[in-house]
Amino acid sequence: MDIIFCGTPEFSVPPLLDLIAAGHNIKAVFTQPDRRKGRGQQRQKTAVKLAAEQHNIPVYQPTSLKTTEVIDLIQGLNADLMVVVAYGLIIPQNILDLPKYGCWNIHASLLPRWRGAAPIHRAILAGDEQTGIAIMQMEAGLDTGPVYAMFPTDIRPDDTGQTLHDRLSAMGGEAIVTCVKQLEAGTLPAAKAQPDEAIYAHKLQKSESNIDWTQSATQIERQIRAFNPWPGTQSTINGEPLKIWSAKALVDESTNASVPPGEITFADKSSLVIQCGQGVLSLLEVQKAGKKRMPIEAFMAAKSVWFNA
Repeated sequence: MDIIFCGTPEFSVPPLLDLIAAGHNIKAVFTQPDRRKGRGQQRQKTAVKLAAEQHNIPVYQPTSLKTTEVIDLIQGLNADLMVVVAYGLIIPQNILDLPKYGCWNIHASLLPRWRGAAPIHRAILAGDEQTGIAIMQMEAGLDTGPVYAMFPTDIRPDDTGQTLHDRLSAMGGEAIVTCVKQLEAGTLPAAKAQPDEAIYAHKLQKSESNIDWTQSATQIERQIRAFNPWPGTQSTINGEPLKIWSAKALVDESTNASVPPGEITFADKSSLVIQCGQGVLSLLEVQKAGKKRMPIEAFMAAKSVWFNA
């Protein structure tokens, strides 16, 4: 099929490559403008742009899709389908209507749960046992269009925002190829309207990285996993500012009423356990300011004064 592909970050790359590998004609790629990043503020190409250039696909990077020039460009491409995944720009209805079969979105949740910007992280944070990929027909609302198919996956106890991101990205490629194949064969199920009871996955904020130790150890562990790698999770332990990259909730441990939440309840040369509002949290990987991430054993090697015994 003749396809226009819209996407920007790494999450969008596997679906693009899978569509290419399946033999579809990617007539154009739309991605966000290059932005300056890093200490040197060098202008960097988006992940999707790099992938498209490797396959000699024309790349367009408008700041808006609402101009006459962009509308005329997309109309002139005469595509069968537009595929959108983590693009980041609003697509107006007059563009959604241009391709023969409209525009499909690859969304990283089991809709209508977790519509919005951060479905992967919110699913982990909420303690969901399952999430997945939805292939949906786009309309002007935010992730509100009818759904053709959903592809579930379990959220594993050790999943982080990064590991679940990578798995869902690969699943998105497989899912879109499957649904486009069904479209070509005339076997695509009719799209089903979503129920009204949606749960929104609001955009992550850096302010969410601070730990509230009055929460349960289980909830704090979810926060650490969900926000790895961004925005990360941080706190001050015994006067030491730390980023916490990995931890384990010890829910069977009784809450020690004599130790306030956020204080050390046990420490030795290989472990550091923090009191929570309910249960305790054993820190596994931390990072001091200006230093690299390290296992808790390496961090505690210099903290004998913290030891309980």
